[in-house]
Formats: sequence, C-alpha cells, structure tokens
Amino acid sequence: MRAALTEARAAAAAGEVPVGAVVVSAGGEIIGTGRNDRERTGDPTGHAEIVALRAAAAAVGAWRLSGRTLVVTLEPCTMCAGAAVQARVDRVVYGAADAKAGAAGSLWDVLRDRRLNHRPEVVAGVLDEECGALLSEFFADRRVG
Repeated sequence: MRAALTEARAAAAAGEVPVGAVVVSAGGEIIGTGRNDRERTGDPTGHAEIVALRAAAAAVGAWRLSGRTLVVTLEPCTMCAGAAVQARVDRVVYGAADAKAGAAGSLWDVLRDRRLNHRPEVVAGVLDEECGALLSEFFADRRVG
C-alpha cells in the first residue's frame, strides 16, 4: 500500500485526484504501477487501477493476471472492479472506502458478485486513514483555492 500511496501523491502533485495503484506478483514484486491521469490524458478510463493493470499486463505479456494482487488507495469503482475481474487478479486490496462510487462492498459489490465468472478476494481498509486523509486534503485544498 505504501507504493500505491507514493503513486497517489504523485497524482496529486500533477493536479489529479490522488489515487494510486500497484499490481504485485505472487512473489511480492511490483509489476505495474498507476495513478489517476484523466486530466492529463483526457481519457475517462485513466483511473489508477486501469493504468496499473495495463502496465502489469504489458510487463507479463498477457492480459490474464492470475496470481497477482491489485493494491489501490481508494475502493475501486464499477469500471475498475470490472477490470480487476476481467484481468483475473487473485486479490484486490484497497485503503479508503468510497461510499459514493465504491464497487467492492460500499455501494456495489462487483468483486464478489456470484453471477460473474471470477471473484477476487477483497481486503479492505489497509492504511485507510492515511489513504482517506490524502483525498480529503486534496479536495479541501480545491475548495479553498
């Protein structure tokens, strides 16, 4: 999660919503990193999770990321949860819950939906206060400035 927080801080420094993600191999090696980059790229799919999953898939040369873990500072939205399911990651670990758009149990539960062909393990609340504080500070600064 610390590596994902580093990505989130870099996103904030670039004026993006501070969400960061990493994909970790079964051996603990980071094989893909990502941070929000929608403002820079003008791409609505530029969420940290999507960027990290794409990087990991490129690193391993395959779309199927079985045996890997997606770690993200904010609970994935429906798009990102769906991408994690499609990538076949074994586990999704996230920090702060997202009551407005979370799709790992807060608003929806895409990751554990029994109707889907793959259901990653979900680990919630890792460094949640630190992850949430980064987002709160970012938006507080935007309201003041």
